[in-house]
Amino acid sequence: MIFKRTACIAAFAAMATAGLAGCGGSDNKSDSKGGGSAKAKAKVGVILPDTKSSVRWENFDLPVLKKEFAAAGIPADIQNAEGDKQRMQTIADQMITSGVTMLAIVNLDSNSGAAIEQKAKAQGVQTIDYDRLTLGGSADYYVSFDGVQVGRVQGQGLQKCLGDKKSNIVYLDGSPTDNNATLFKQGAHEVLDKVSNYTKVAEQAVPDWDNQQAATIFEQIYTQQKGKVDGVLAANDGLGNAAISILKKNHAGNVPVTGQDATVQGLQNILDGTQCMTVYKPNKLEADSLVQVVTALAKGQKPQTNATSNDPQGHRQVASILLNPVLITKDNVKQVVTDGGSGITAADLCKGAYAAKCKAAGIQ
Repeated sequence: MIFKRTACIAAFAAMATAGLAGCGGSDNKSDSKGGGSAKAKAKVGVILPDTKSSVRWENFDLPVLKKEFAAAGIPADIQNAEGDKQRMQTIADQMITSGVTMLAIVNLDSNSGAAIEQKAKAQGVQTIDYDRLTLGGSADYYVSFDGVQVGRVQGQGLQKCLGDKKSNIVYLDGSPTDNNATLFKQGAHEVLDKVSNYTKVAEQAVPDWDNQQAATIFEQIYTQQKGKVDGVLAANDGLGNAAISILKKNHAGNVPVTGQDATVQGLQNILDGTQCMTVYKPNKLEADSLVQVVTALAKGQKPQTNATSNDPQGHRQVASILLNPVLITKDNVKQVVTDGGSGITAADLCKGAYAAKCKAAGIQ
């Protein structure tokens, strides 16, 4: 098991919006004289990975992080590497030169991420892994959702959609350079491999989470299997939508497909009945947790954490905040809109032909 969880994980969602108090970590109180001064000197840089792997980075994480850091009174420079490792290194260098005291990254791969963290550390800049753990890195903290549990939820969702009938399953895994993809895969197999009526007929990772490549890969698999595909374990909504496009092209009927990130496209696919589930990871909760870590460090405190994450390459345990994902099907699509954790509104989701489908799902 990659993650070692503490007993208080179930209570952490509430804690994340209440200062992370009372669950492991330090019990240090802020110094009313020194805390403000430390915060005033703090500056954080955040580097998001791309705009292709998921729409979440620009549509959800970016605006939430900007808002939350502004509310915390901490200057924040937030940029997107646009899927370019050299660009991410350049951005990191510029941020360090500009005087950031903390740097949070969503790595494009562990090797390039570790190089960035090593350089930052040499300059006295504290580093935080956001969403993806950098294997062999030197981040002081890691903030994410529990990746193995995400995979389990996907497996449970697909099992619910397929039932116990004999089924041929195709796995479209995420990028092989993303540690999260490894965790998602692990969790999904933990669930689905136990079902004797399920057969894995193909499994392939999609480089860089590229949706166009995913469509090509899945079409090749579908052809090789002569259309005998009963379910698709797709690692996120983008890969799921790529598979759905090929299934539609081949008039394959209702083949259950999974997803992740609860994107507008994924939720609309669920309303359509072409995608059986997605994994909801409230972006606001993850962003809030990052802001809590940065704020604590700015005050000279030890951030509250609720888990440790094993870095097998670095031979170390990384203090972590790991959050719980939520299974979303047609029965509870409404939750993504009503709790506001992803920034998706009814207006975003219920355009055109989806107005009636939203109404039927209780979304107004």
